[in-house]
Amino acid sequence: MDMSVFDLFKIGIGPSSSHTVGPMVAARRFLIECASLDQAVGVEAALYGSLALTGVGHATDKAVILGLMGETPQGVAPGEVDSKLAAVEAAGEIKLLGRHAVPFTAATGLVWHKSASLPEHPNGMRFTLTLADGSRIERVFYSVGGGFIHAEGEAQAKQAATPAAQPASAVVYPFDTMDQLLAHGKASGLSIPAMLRANECVRLGNEELDAGIDNIWHVMRDCIAHGLATAGQLPGGLNVKRRAAKLWDMAQEAKASDNRANDLPHDALHQVSLYAMAVNEENAAGGRVVTAPTNGAAGIIPAVLRYYAEDCRPSDPVTGVRNFMLTAAAIGMLCKRNASISGAEIGCQGEVGVACAMAAAGLVAALGGSNEQIENAAEIGIEHHLGMTCDPIGGLVQIPCIERNGMGAVKAITAASLALKGDGTHFVSLDEVIETMRQTGADMQDKYKETSLGGLAIHVITVNHAAC
Repeated sequence: MDMSVFDLFKIGIGPSSSHTVGPMVAARRFLIECASLDQAVGVEAALYGSLALTGVGHATDKAVILGLMGETPQGVAPGEVDSKLAAVEAAGEIKLLGRHAVPFTAATGLVWHKSASLPEHPNGMRFTLTLADGSRIERVFYSVGGGFIHAEGEAQAKQAATPAAQPASAVVYPFDTMDQLLAHGKASGLSIPAMLRANECVRLGNEELDAGIDNIWHVMRDCIAHGLATAGQLPGGLNVKRRAAKLWDMAQEAKASDNRANDLPHDALHQVSLYAMAVNEENAAGGRVVTAPTNGAAGIIPAVLRYYAEDCRPSDPVTGVRNFMLTAAAIGMLCKRNASISGAEIGCQGEVGVACAMAAAGLVAALGGSNEQIENAAEIGIEHHLGMTCDPIGGLVQIPCIERNGMGAVKAITAASLALKGDGTHFVSLDEVIETMRQTGADMQDKYKETSLGGLAIHVITVNHAAC
């Protein structure tokens, strides 16, 4: 497995890992790899398929411009995005990588191909740099989910490489399937988080690994806190109001009241759903989030982690959080390698479904469950999201995405509870359900895969228009 925990968990900005983070990274990489940048007189970005169909709602236009300017998802300040973009439009030029100016406006420099797709993935983009001598440099990139990108032909070249041509795996416990990881566990006597730690420590030291995980958790906590304290309306034109802050205040007032008649046992799960919704409201507003494994599903893991740290009363929460994250990453790696985490490729089962499985497995690990119970929890998490479509209304990561994260977090806790109460034996394996998810995504019609051409995206708008 050629992925790290920090590939699955990346700090960036909303509203989408595949439509915002990926295009920003791709635009910047294109220019970095152009040796003749100082001779450029123009630049164009053409967006295809899902990127074109839902790109404006997902801020793909903003992301590409920021990437051409040299900004990174983890480095750009969310509060400065609009002013940076406004400066480009006002000047009628863009400084490529912040150093070389060429004429540019969003209207002329971005081309939207809504009825065409590039061959390797629905999220394709073609960058063109025009040089002073009239020649052009072109390159195609694909944003394949979770902020991962690859250039045209890179994925095929990697698959076609012979074993002799590939570098020998340096990790201690190589795995491409859960069966392989479970076999390593039986042979070594180690837990899944311990094996993932050993693999990560081939690349970096224990202290660096822990500092990185702790920082990811810090950003997640801050995102929840900011979302629970921020009211107002989300951008994009649907006039969706933030709800997490108001509902959180109501929950706290009820707790503090002498009248506990409305204090019900399920209120703890209500709070978990609010944690997740708070994160995804931040994401929808273009705020700072952690891709986990995508932005559209970014609320589930932070919500379940906070539930673990605050409601499960762990004796060693720091170690528990680290074990949670390492285990969750292992599940995400398996899903990305053997299926997909891209809503444009496989539907929301690959985003919310995978995040639910990651959170469920992480919670079991943090609570001391066995490797077999971890595998069981992850399988339950995905199984009950199979077939979930990605049909965002207006191309915005708001409806049904925000509530869907709240539901996914609650499902993750339920899956973990079921697994912990069993002995790890169960009928459907995680590997089998991941393959089922892949096949289901392949069979799913494109209109249900992040195009806003089917499902809620057209039904609600059609109804609204009919009423006008």
